[in-house]
Amino acid sequence: MKRRTFLSAAMASTAVLPMLASAQTALPPAEPRDWSGATPLRYPDPDLIALDRSFQRYILFNTPIRRHHTGTLWAEGPAWNGVGRYLVWSDIPNNRQLRWIEDDGRVTEFRNPSGNSNGNTFDSEGRQISCEHGGRRVVRYEYDGSVTVIADSFEGKPLNSPNDAVVAPDGSVWFTDPPYGIRGNYEGSQAESELPFAVYRVDPANGEISRVTDEIGAPNGLCFSPDYSQLYVADTGSGREIKVWDVDGSRLRNGRRHAQLTLPGTDSVTSADGIRCDVDGNIWAGARPGVQIIAPDGATIGVIRLPEVCANVCFGGARRNRLFMAASQSLYSVYVGVRGAGIA
Repeated sequence: MKRRTFLSAAMASTAVLPMLASAQTALPPAEPRDWSGATPLRYPDPDLIALDRSFQRYILFNTPIRRHHTGTLWAEGPAWNGVGRYLVWSDIPNNRQLRWIEDDGRVTEFRNPSGNSNGNTFDSEGRQISCEHGGRRVVRYEYDGSVTVIADSFEGKPLNSPNDAVVAPDGSVWFTDPPYGIRGNYEGSQAESELPFAVYRVDPANGEISRVTDEIGAPNGLCFSPDYSQLYVADTGSGREIKVWDVDGSRLRNGRRHAQLTLPGTDSVTSADGIRCDVDGNIWAGARPGVQIIAPDGATIGVIRLPEVCANVCFGGARRNRLFMAASQSLYSVYVGVRGAGIA
């Protein structure tokens, strides 16, 4: 059989992989596998699952999900640095940031202490921005190693525990502020909340902080649409949904539900943690049973099944077509058939 014919047949076989939207059966757990890479995996990877035919284009037949590191207590906040060709992510309870280096696959301790950092990103100048539970602040690491505090209070009151941040083309920093880092002494320091849970914007010109919305139970991950006309925010509070707003300059308007996720094949509601958008407008969300992919119309079209709870994701690699997944104790990645939108 010619290679082209073989690949066509193999890729066609993915179309008959679990079409769970019609089967209405619960997605079985991931099969045990050798994550060391010592035992070859037969393609296609069985844990890349199309729930709708539209997701087939994003499944690469001849690529596996890979585990790059294990040993964290709770992994969050992956962010890709294109110049350094490395991924940084947070191990919140261990108060450190780790770095996976693409050149040789090494993992090093990148920053310790890290202020119990959670979400990380990079701005258009390549500077890292981190949300610190411990310091209850959003910071930027400058080229000389100094730390600039972007936000630590609003109207004279301390923030709760900034969770995730994204940067807009105008340089403004948008971040979420739920209570998770102050609810105990595991991911930060226990304290009383003095502000409503909200989403904020920091003006790049004068550093002014504005509350853009508090119409959400507990704002968690957030991301812009590819054209920056919309802002998506994951609600891990009572709403357990992904909401979307239209971006009107420095303001948000017309807030509404974009999607409410369920465990595929069931009516069991689940929630998204970290979210990132691809250039086609799909949202890739850390949500049981690993990562769920949500189309622009709000329908879940695919799943990446993982053996651990996945919190956050980001796109990286030279072509921004490698999805990195920070999942509980481990870091995973898989190549996909689309590029990530935005900066990091």
